[in-house]
Amino acid sequence: MKRILILLILIHSIQIIGQNNNAENRIIKVDFKKEAGKLNTMFKECIGAGRANEGLRADWQQQLELVKRECDFKYIRFHGLLSDDMAVYREDNKGNPEYNYQYVDVLFDYIVSLKMKPFVELGFMPNALASGKETIFWWKGNVTPPKDYKKWEDLIKNLTAHFKERYGDDEVKTWYFEVWNEPNLSPGFWTGTQQEYFKLYDYAARGVKAVNPAYKVGGPATAGAGWVPETIDFCVKNNVPLDFISTHTYGVNQGYLDEFGTSGTVLSPDVNSINGDVINSRKQITNSAKANLELHYTEWSSSYTPADPIHDSYHSAAYILQKLKQVGNAANSMSYWVFTDIFEEPGPRFTPFHGGFGLLNTQGIKKPAYFSYYLMNKLGETELQNSDKASWTSKNAKGDVQVLLWDFTNTHPGDKVWNQTYYIQDLPSKEKGKVKVEIDGIQKGKYLLEIYKVGYKVNDAYADYLAMNKPSQLTREQVKSIKDKNNGAPISTEKITIDAKGTFSREFKINENDVVMLNLIKQ
Repeated sequence: MKRILILLILIHSIQIIGQNNNAENRIIKVDFKKEAGKLNTMFKECIGAGRANEGLRADWQQQLELVKRECDFKYIRFHGLLSDDMAVYREDNKGNPEYNYQYVDVLFDYIVSLKMKPFVELGFMPNALASGKETIFWWKGNVTPPKDYKKWEDLIKNLTAHFKERYGDDEVKTWYFEVWNEPNLSPGFWTGTQQEYFKLYDYAARGVKAVNPAYKVGGPATAGAGWVPETIDFCVKNNVPLDFISTHTYGVNQGYLDEFGTSGTVLSPDVNSINGDVINSRKQITNSAKANLELHYTEWSSSYTPADPIHDSYHSAAYILQKLKQVGNAANSMSYWVFTDIFEEPGPRFTPFHGGFGLLNTQGIKKPAYFSYYLMNKLGETELQNSDKASWTSKNAKGDVQVLLWDFTNTHPGDKVWNQTYYIQDLPSKEKGKVKVEIDGIQKGKYLLEIYKVGYKVNDAYADYLAMNKPSQLTREQVKSIKDKNNGAPISTEKITIDAKGTFSREFKINENDVVMLNLIKQ
């Protein structure tokens, strides 16, 4: 027993030394003139939101305007577009359909006014069209198949025609129509079989394409990267339109649906969680009869429950960057689930921080996760060649240079401890050595160097909330003080001069799960 203990201590020591050695020797060396091509911005193609009806709220709209302005997401996706709280569908006493898009218009007009586009999720079932009474969530989205598939097709066709009339063909051609959400979770999001989902998909796709064959329709929007080959096979064999594949993945090991966070989640120790699923989905498409389909991950996050404190933790910032970097070019979009804690699947939440999915909390306080997207949006349009696996280096047309780097260390103690217990504590970060950034070939001249940081107690709103002893409600003064302290401003700015050699070099200490950005702005 003693020998085993000594061996374990030795192995642990070697691991620690190994980690520190790696960190001590970390050099990010790039050349301004050596380009890797256009920066892939799939990370900001799409963002998630809870449900359509929440998008009618003033605070939701104000927060969306903020994330559009600072993070520049292109598309937004949400559940419940066809649910009864959007008042889209009913039938008269003879069973004839009546359509109404007044609420839909308020929401879509707002989205389009921000120069964003809807990633249109077609669901859930209007009660008047539903074959059963099973629902999901506090807001009771009906998850049963239609009682009449022709009426379902007619509803989708009528809605799509309405979009065409209101926004024009050229605009709607750029949208995506996604059929349903996570039909492989039954019970859960769908009471039917896989074959019944394919039938639902078939009729919906016909409805969309009847308005314009150029409109993009796809699915299966599954949980856990499921049903990708099956969906393609079904569409190929039955000559059903399919323009893209969509599916979902989350970075925890067990389960798929836990709206209240009561079954407990554990952050996966697998270094290839998230990206492993995405790369596999891309392979499944490549090996299929439709090898060139677009791949959209229309939901992803560290955890699938809106009661998981990792979402509020500073660990999330580095996690997001690490996973997006690992995904590389495998996906056309990675839609983070979601942008705001104004999100009512388990009902309205009773505390300002509760492990909600959002990049922003209910009061619009920016969480560490928010700053991952805020900083990625500062990257220039041209990527520089860079062998470091935990950074992006880029430049823009003005001659500015950006280096966004991070350390992701999974400090979670393992299966015996839930995220719900671990990430609500004060978790100081350990030192991870030094990082040296060297950039050659920069144009001679004066620059302003901005340094941004996210990490333990830096742009870490949850740490400030903890320090306040986690009040169940925040006063206006408390909200203001947390927002002011965690506003994402540079932690330092200085004027520097680059001489004729064209070299910039900087070395600094880094801790576990730090995110650092250097922005060299040509004056």
